[in-house]
Parts: sequence; structure tokens; C-alpha cells
Amino acid sequence: MKGQEWYQATEVAEEYEEKRFSRGGRLIDRREKQAVLDAIGPVEGKRVLEIACGTGRFTVMLAERGADIVGLDISAAMLQQGRHKARNAGVADHLEFMRGDAARLPFPDDHFDTVFAMRFFHLANTPASFLSEMRRVSKDQVFFDTFAGPSTRSLYNWLLPMGSRLYSLEDVQKLLGETGLSLVDSDHDWVLPYGFYRKIPDVVASRIRDMDTAIGDTMIGDQLASVSYWNTSVE
Repeated sequence: MKGQEWYQATEVAEEYEEKRFSRGGRLIDRREKQAVLDAIGPVEGKRVLEIACGTGRFTVMLAERGADIVGLDISAAMLQQGRHKARNAGVADHLEFMRGDAARLPFPDDHFDTVFAMRFFHLANTPASFLSEMRRVSKDQVFFDTFAGPSTRSLYNWLLPMGSRLYSLEDVQKLLGETGLSLVDSDHDWVLPYGFYRKIPDVVASRIRDMDTAIGDTMIGDQLASVSYWNTSVE
């Protein structure tokens, strides 16, 4: 995995949400959470696994809605932040955080109704192996996002110390074919890359986001999108 040592550093975990989801980054946080909720639907009573749960943004959100959820991450520092968030939200007794490797999930086959990962596959050196594990432990649904290429994300990648793995539609279709997953639906968004929004104040970001969304709603919107959300089912 790209940036594995960086990601596990305590100082990175402590600053992670402030750096990514403050200012215009709040728009990203809201959109990602809505994408997860739209894909999974009603979660009460569902057994859910979140891969690379990080600081527990989605894990806690779904626990608050009644999911029986496990958040797995390789970073102990990130998990500590997630547990703190769960305690503050009053759901610490309704979820489980585990440290583990997404390439070797410590669960039996078909153990969860839904398995999902956000902000994960852009760092994966061998995405098929990770997706195969997600498919193995899910009996119904696998949901994940990718950064798209070519897009404005391609330009933004040049500025990043680790870069990102970018996926075309053909790349994702190949991945699904290799791992026994069927595409249910997909959504494509964000003409401008995430990094742009994180650098500007809320008010300005909201106005630019309105223009971004308007372009996304046109006939060429999907081709310009820098982020894709993939909802798939187990064959």
C-alpha cells in the first residue's frame, strides 16, 4: 500500500480530519457520507464491514443508524481516533474497531451483508487482491470509490508526494470481472479535485461546488468527473 508508514503515524491521525474535512473539505465529507448512505440504504440490523475505516467517519455514522458494524484499519493511531469519536457519539458499545490487514481479512466467507471501502483503492498496489477479499466476506454487497483518470485528478496527482492510482471505466470493469462482482449502479462526481476544495473557505467552496455540480449534470459530466462511486453485488 502506498503511504502505509505515513498513514500510521500518530500525528497524521490526530490532524487527519482537520486537514481534509475543514473549510471547503466539509463539502467532501457530506458528499461521501451521502454516497455511502445512498448505496447501502436502510442499515438497521445489517451486518456491515468497513475496510480502511481510518478515524471512523462512516463507521460511527452507520452505528448511529443501527448497523451492526465493524471498522477495520491497519493504523492503530487512526483507530484510536475512531474510538474517541464513537464514545463522543454514544455508540462505542454498538460497533467494533479492529486492527487488521485488508489483504487478509480475519472473517469467514459470506460473513457480512455489506462490505465497503472509501478513500482506499487509490492507494492499492494490487487492487484485485483487496477487492477479492471484500467479495469473499460479503454475501450481498460491495461498495467502493475510486479516483478517475483521465480527469483533473491527473493534474493534481503531480503535486502529491505519494500520488494516487487512477481508474478508468475499463479498469473497474476488469476488476469486477476478476473478482466475481456485478455492477449494480455507479455515480460520478467532482469535476474539480478534492484538494482544490480543501484550500478554500466554506462560502467560496459552496459557490464553486454549485458550478461543479451543474457541469456534472450535463451530458459530459461523467467523463469529466474525478471521483466514482461503485455499487456492486456478489455473483
